[in-house]
Amino acid sequence: MTLKHFPPAVWATAFATFVAFMGIGVVDPILPLIGRAMGATPSQVELLFTTYIAVMALAMLISGVLGTRLGGKHTMLLGLGMVVVFATASGLSPSIGVLALFRGGWGLGNAFFTSTALSIIVGLSTGGMGPAITLYEAALGLGIASGPLLGGVLGSMSWRDPFFGTASLMAIALLVTWRLVKEPARREQPRTARDIFRALGNRAVLTNSLIGLTYSYAFFTILAYSPLTLPHLAAITLGITYFFWGILVAVASVLVVNWLLRRMHPVTILTWNLPLLLVLFILAGLMPGQRLLYIIVITGFFCGISNALFTTLAMEVSPFSRSISSGAYNFLRWAGAALAPLISGLIGQRWGMTVPFYVAAAILLVGIVGLLTRGGVLTMALEQNGSDIVYEALGQG
Repeated sequence: MTLKHFPPAVWATAFATFVAFMGIGVVDPILPLIGRAMGATPSQVELLFTTYIAVMALAMLISGVLGTRLGGKHTMLLGLGMVVVFATASGLSPSIGVLALFRGGWGLGNAFFTSTALSIIVGLSTGGMGPAITLYEAALGLGIASGPLLGGVLGSMSWRDPFFGTASLMAIALLVTWRLVKEPARREQPRTARDIFRALGNRAVLTNSLIGLTYSYAFFTILAYSPLTLPHLAAITLGITYFFWGILVAVASVLVVNWLLRRMHPVTILTWNLPLLLVLFILAGLMPGQRLLYIIVITGFFCGISNALFTTLAMEVSPFSRSISSGAYNFLRWAGAALAPLISGLIGQRWGMTVPFYVAAAILLVGIVGLLTRGGVLTMALEQNGSDIVYEALGQG
């Protein structure tokens, strides 16, 4: 991967992606603070993630379609503008219910942006799909890492400040996108929502999306729920913890995956990676307190590998356009992510705060079984589509 493959429009989109994904994790270290300030139960606090992600999942049915009709740049600007508005409104919320509602609007804006950003980065990069996806994953991982740190620093003053800080950064990303981003030379043909379901009718697309759903449930059990198991820690401490977790996500998704793909088939990597992640979830359930802190951070390494591989497979196994492929995968992936915070909050509130880690491990096990029994479908699709990731690292595509 060389810098000359990425024109200014690609870097601008990557920066906006970085800021957008900061918004997902910015509430992580302030979840306990919000719960205490508003007298909310764990399940009520988790609504801040559930409404956000559930709206994102549903919006994936139309966001990719919207991108082919309005154009990628206009769809991104619409999404970024909505995030600025709803992030600001979140900071002004008088109750947990209103805050959850505004987080849903935030999720809608983020869906419009994220479904288009990957398509823009791939479409405008000149070095092939592999380096473009690597850049996207780097921006995503660093955004996820920086969000909790921003939330922890600003949250040490007030739980409202992280929302205002994120809104300000998103406004900058909006201006940068408006100024620098342009449409790819070849614009995709207009699509309909029916195309998303038609894509999910493809065996390889559906297989990857369903396995990705189980993984996303586990991922958001860590990102969205686990802070509630550490109520004794200050916001800044939680922010630093999830910052290091996110750094591992970024490093693994960009550097480690490239190294692994020079040596193993992508499906083989997932076959080893997901069981190791499952073991960590079982350990998280067994080791509350200080030791849980270390386990949470370590999961970032394996989450980074999975993030990069599932995103790459979503684009590579699909015979459909970039926007439709991304929309179909993200619809099911975010559906799994939306369930995790609410279910984990309810289970933790009733049966014990570490029990949700066992539930996540069980759901991840279903995905592993699916990968072992249906992984051949993914391999066949990669070969039929002439994918180069079967033999080469992402960065050498």
